[in-house]
Amino acid sequence: MNRKKFLSQTAMGVAAFTILPRNVLGGKGYVAPSDRIALGYIGLGRQSLGLVKSINGCKETIILAACDVDKHKLDRFVGVAEKQNETKVKTAVKGYGLYRELLDRKDIDAVVIATPDHWHAQIAVDAAKAGKDIYCEKPLSLTIEEGRAMVDATRKYKRVFQTGSMQRSQLYFRKAVELIRNGYIGDLKEAKVSVGAPPKENDFPVTDAPDYIDWDSWIGPSPYNGYSAVLANPIGATEWALWREYRNFGGGYITDWGAHMFDIVQWAMDKDDSGPVRFIPPSGPATTGCYFEYSNGVKVTHTGWGVNNAIQFIGTEGTLEVSRSFLRSNPESIANLEIKSSDTQVYRSENHYQDWIDAIKKRSKPICDVEVGHRTCTVCNATNIAYLLQRPLEWNPRKERFDDDDANRLRTRLYRGNWHFKDF
Repeated sequence: MNRKKFLSQTAMGVAAFTILPRNVLGGKGYVAPSDRIALGYIGLGRQSLGLVKSINGCKETIILAACDVDKHKLDRFVGVAEKQNETKVKTAVKGYGLYRELLDRKDIDAVVIATPDHWHAQIAVDAAKAGKDIYCEKPLSLTIEEGRAMVDATRKYKRVFQTGSMQRSQLYFRKAVELIRNGYIGDLKEAKVSVGAPPKENDFPVTDAPDYIDWDSWIGPSPYNGYSAVLANPIGATEWALWREYRNFGGGYITDWGAHMFDIVQWAMDKDDSGPVRFIPPSGPATTGCYFEYSNGVKVTHTGWGVNNAIQFIGTEGTLEVSRSFLRSNPESIANLEIKSSDTQVYRSENHYQDWIDAIKKRSKPICDVEVGHRTCTVCNATNIAYLLQRPLEWNPRKERFDDDDANRLRTRLYRGNWHFKDF
């Protein structure tokens, strides 16, 4: 065989080998390195430990980086993440104290944001600018304007954004929505949503910050407040940190659990790109009883109707009640009905995290796209504004403005320092 013929046949053999199916090369479930979606996690408190296990359940993912201003939580997460990586391919996880250093890495495809709410907008906008796809915990934003900025940045940079409102990927809620949309309880007239109270002002003692936490960075864009373990509890605490209860950092349980439950109301009413038209709080100071109305006359009330963190839908031909643990109705037969193939059916996701990964691969919108998360969070934030001002407010969901100057000023907030979540 001459040299020219030998080289030609050798090249053909190599080419034939490289186009073998990946499952032949790597066995069942093999994912080529080029198909891995490399993740960075930002915000490593209690919620992140559940997310890392759930998202790691998606075979395409690998964790390359993590960021937190608390060194103890950073070290803990890095250890957990590296063990998660070992179930696929042993990979080191680099820790960062500054999230923009993580975003500068070109080998990271997407980020998971699980910080307190007051950081969501800035990090998400910066992530979109850096070309990362995004999973951001609910509630999406601390203010209405922040949420709109997150949507606009996502669209400008063509990112795939999943809001962490994972109830949309759960059977009870999907079936409740389809029963309502198909008229199985008649015309929807009212919904009652049982979640906790609006935010409150700071009422906790402050102490010196421990040396393992960069407290100035934890506060970030919010007005400065001294350290308190109430806001950022240490490793080993059995309770969730309570930053979510205080106005500069969260929206109370109106946004915390409301971002789950009001979200299902929005979905059931097919209002994912819209919202109510007015908000009516009780007269005088109150933490329950505010209601809002849609243009079709449906009334949604924030009230304890008997079950915590649950929704009661009231129609002309029956009621439907739903939570994470039940779907029930009156008459009982409604909840047991099967949705027919001819019925209206909503987007189906069996796994909220895999749905995000699939959307990244397809470059499509996931079940709880950023606009969906923003519209639900707008309902929550507007409810808080009504409670704070203690007067009825008209709301234009297309223009995203109130009929009230004070209320419009509360669509945003005061920022500390030079923050650029609108600069994209």
